[in-house]
Amino acid sequence: MLADLALEASGKVRDLYRVDDERLLLVASDRISAFDVILPTEIPEKGRVLTGLTRYWLGRTRDLVPNHLLGTRPSELPAVARTAALAGRAMLCRRLEMLPVEWVVRGYLSGSGWLDYQASGAVSGHRLPRGLRQGDRLPAPILTPATKATTGHDRNITRAEAAELVGGARALEVERVALAVYGRAADHAQARGLILADTKLEFGLDPEGGLVLGDEVVTPDSSRLWSAARWAPGSSPPSFDKQYVRDWLETQPWDKAPPGPALPREVVDGTAERYRTAYRLLTDQPFEQYRREMEVPTS
Repeated sequence: MLADLALEASGKVRDLYRVDDERLLLVASDRISAFDVILPTEIPEKGRVLTGLTRYWLGRTRDLVPNHLLGTRPSELPAVARTAALAGRAMLCRRLEMLPVEWVVRGYLSGSGWLDYQASGAVSGHRLPRGLRQGDRLPAPILTPATKATTGHDRNITRAEAAELVGGARALEVERVALAVYGRAADHAQARGLILADTKLEFGLDPEGGLVLGDEVVTPDSSRLWSAARWAPGSSPPSFDKQYVRDWLETQPWDKAPPGPALPREVVDGTAERYRTAYRLLTDQPFEQYRREMEVPTS
């Protein structure tokens, strides 16, 4: 996408380009993955929704923890990135030494946390009360770290295992900050009719060793966002994330190995609408306003 910048890494959704020794350009594509497989069908405007929401949350949490964002507006980006294709989906960021752990905060019992609880009564070393149901609110939010798998599935680990990877003091610092970020975002979402069931956060270190929030923050790709009005313990409520895609895939004769099946038009349109609705509800602004601010050309 950027011939004049060196591609440093390409993930399931994002591409990372080198600007110089201290800065990177993080570009969110419209790719969508499920069950750790990149699907062949893109979701229109998905990358812009992810970038817009990350920008929003980084602005609302900078008093809790420094973050990596340097700019998103065209005037703030390198000249080579001021293109129509990148408008609204590119973030100029500080280069960090990323911690080798994903930090998932859970306020509700769902996903892999629910599976772990069914098997052992615990999630990442947190012993939970008996008799909880899928979708139940936890007594208090918990941090459930996971390994960053380069291939295959991430693996839930305990806080003690995370401390072995990053150091005990650093792990405690991350836990405090991650719970604070989740708490602020969850309260904000609740006031707007949404439940932030869980969210994945990533942190890195600046050259002085300070903790910095990076990657994406409270997006439909990194979080479970449920309708508060339709939440009921014992089930997985309607969501504003990619669960809609996962649910459709579960009905297909697919073994969850690459390549994934193409998505039908109704699933593409339904997913795109859910992402835009999440943006509108969380930011109190229509997605079109973000597109105008980022100078995205009208088609």
